[in-house]
Amino acid sequence: MSSHILVIDDEESLRYTMDSFLSDEGFDVSTAASFSEAEKLIQENLFDLVFLDIQLGRQSGLELLKMMRERDIHCPVVMITGAPDVSTAAEAVRLGAFDYIPKPIRQETLLRVARMALKHRSIVTQREEYRAHLEAIFGSVRDGILLVDQQQRILQANQSLLNLFGLTVAIVGMSLDQLPLNIRASFAEVVGKTMATNQPIVSRRLEVTNHLQRSCIFSLSTSLCLGETGNPLGVVLSVHDETRLETLEKSLKKRQKFEHIVGQSGTGKELVAEALHYRSDRRDKALVKVNCAALPENLLESELFGHHKGSFTGALKDKAGRFEQADGGTIFLDEIGDISPALQVRLLRVLQNKEIEKVGGTGTTRVDVRIVAATNQDLLKKVRALEFREDLYYRLRVVQIPVPPLRARREDIPLLIEHFVAMYNQRFKRSISKVSDTVVRQMTLYDWPGNIRELQHAIEHAFVLCRETLVDIRHLPPELQVPESSMSCDDPESQDEASLIIAALEKSGWNKSRAARLLNISRRTIYRKMEELGIEDTEESS
Repeated sequence: MSSHILVIDDEESLRYTMDSFLSDEGFDVSTAASFSEAEKLIQENLFDLVFLDIQLGRQSGLELLKMMRERDIHCPVVMITGAPDVSTAAEAVRLGAFDYIPKPIRQETLLRVARMALKHRSIVTQREEYRAHLEAIFGSVRDGILLVDQQQRILQANQSLLNLFGLTVAIVGMSLDQLPLNIRASFAEVVGKTMATNQPIVSRRLEVTNHLQRSCIFSLSTSLCLGETGNPLGVVLSVHDETRLETLEKSLKKRQKFEHIVGQSGTGKELVAEALHYRSDRRDKALVKVNCAALPENLLESELFGHHKGSFTGALKDKAGRFEQADGGTIFLDEIGDISPALQVRLLRVLQNKEIEKVGGTGTTRVDVRIVAATNQDLLKKVRALEFREDLYYRLRVVQIPVPPLRARREDIPLLIEHFVAMYNQRFKRSISKVSDTVVRQMTLYDWPGNIRELQHAIEHAFVLCRETLVDIRHLPPELQVPESSMSCDDPESQDEASLIIAALEKSGWNKSRAARLLNISRRTIYRKMEELGIEDTEESS
């Protein structure tokens, strides 16, 4: 496509001459004889080059040039003058003229200046497009990007960087040592080191409190910005927010430690299984969990060992079983005492031969799986009653880890309360500082038929109701609430379990049922606690 050139001159002969010279070279030429005609053409068309006479009758071509620049029309403008002088030339340059040529117009001069101006426009256009592309890339990148020159002045910063640290575009032109205190030293260090060594820096850790007063983890990386000849012009600093990744990694590491099993015996059998898996050399493979009591026998068989297409109604395609999914890792079989005799045989075969056979198939598949099993039943008793295979029992019982019910390890309850309060503070973005001593005492006395899960749900219930920073008895579920009158003692804060039970018995005239209701425990539990704590029944002894 040929370049579109506008010639503006009030002399008809000059317009005709210039039109002829330029058209003969293949340019698309338009002409204007006056200020108003030129203004209209400029508003309606895009020109690649304008030749503009300084004198347009009674008006000045410099005013038209000024109007073009005010309207952001930046094509090259070459001024035409009959009597060039220094002041006029200086004003034309100040207003953005590319060049000027004297009258009379020579063909050679006209074409040479036209080609130079168009080449300049092409270069400027390319640079503008490159800059626009660069700004689009800067704007689309989620990492923060900072461009710094060799004097550590900030040349450019993308919006992501401004957002990460609560900065404004006013930082452009500033020195790095003028940035906020929490980032200036680290930024200056990595930039300065890159300039000194001419070597990039990959992933320098930065931990700061950001403008929202949140603790954040960032990764700083640098690279040299080089000129056309390879000489360093500055440094590009990129900032990657790793706060979420750091939080997830810490959470994962915490779950993978035995220390996460809260208390002296743990928070539950699933966490014991997780700890065994993640602290073993199988931690990079899958941990697969199966509740053996949750499915009927035929579905459990398919779930564990997989099935072939068409092996039963609903088997629309081949399916890998949980043992295949756990190959190389660990499978946790919860409620193992509930599996049928037929499944016991199949499970024994897996333990002996390390092979599985899919439902509806005849071939076998080798698997390398560590089995962790759990049950709340007395398996040895079931073996004696011929309800559980003895050979399978001894195959499974290589190492036993007792996980007693919560009521048998009440000393863990305060630790568990603290653990769940911290967990829900983080999950719900709350700041509950503690639970009252009354709540701790009541939870310690409660029998917890639902074990750890019931305790966890009780704390979650309290978080829903509590709007203060202290959880009190009124925030607990109804079954855990005790009338204030039942907390009778001169110093209730120092009561131990025995004194609390004795106080309830004395208040109820040693009526066990009434005392149990006061403490919100069962009548059977109060008898058991009296026996455990050596509390003599004064009513019977009298």
